[in-house]
Amino acid sequence: MNPSIVDRAARACTHPKVMVRTPSPGTRRGGRLGLLPPHVIAMRRLLPLLLLIAAVWGFVSWRGVHAPAPSVTGASAPTTAAPRALPAFLPPEARDTLDAIQRGGPFPYRQDGTVFGNRERLLPDRPRGYYHEYTVPTPGVGTRGARRIVTGGNPPDIYYYTDDHYRSFRSFQVHP
Repeated sequence: MNPSIVDRAARACTHPKVMVRTPSPGTRRGGRLGLLPPHVIAMRRLLPLLLLIAAVWGFVSWRGVHAPAPSVTGASAPTTAAPRALPAFLPPEARDTLDAIQRGGPFPYRQDGTVFGNRERLLPDRPRGYYHEYTVPTPGVGTRGARRIVTGGNPPDIYYYTDDHYRSFRSFQVHP
């Protein structure tokens, strides 16, 4: 069959699903992208940009969780407030967790600050999103452990502590 007849017949067809290999300007043969539908060509051109955006977003998210604690330079750090009195039942590690809650982070675990669902129904019934949970590290344990502080309100106005992973809670107040 004469190639000029095939070319004319293919060009005459206007159906959007028909892919025609046509020579690119300045070349003797059709380019590799000439065999693909237009939406695929557009996606291939956008793919590097989308990958760059995903990489930047991933780095920023990772950096927010793994940001180093600010270092204090000089002989002594200025103290802005006296240490607050906490209930005797709280472990010493709870002070660091409460300080991070007051600062708004950063937190050592990515789950810290997430909404606590109160599925056990041991806390007063409140709308979803009222309670948030934070990890109180347990020395010598490689996981998050069972100790948590659950706050209520935004900013928090009530605090609960559990050392048995939500089986029981003790209420306490934090006074600045």
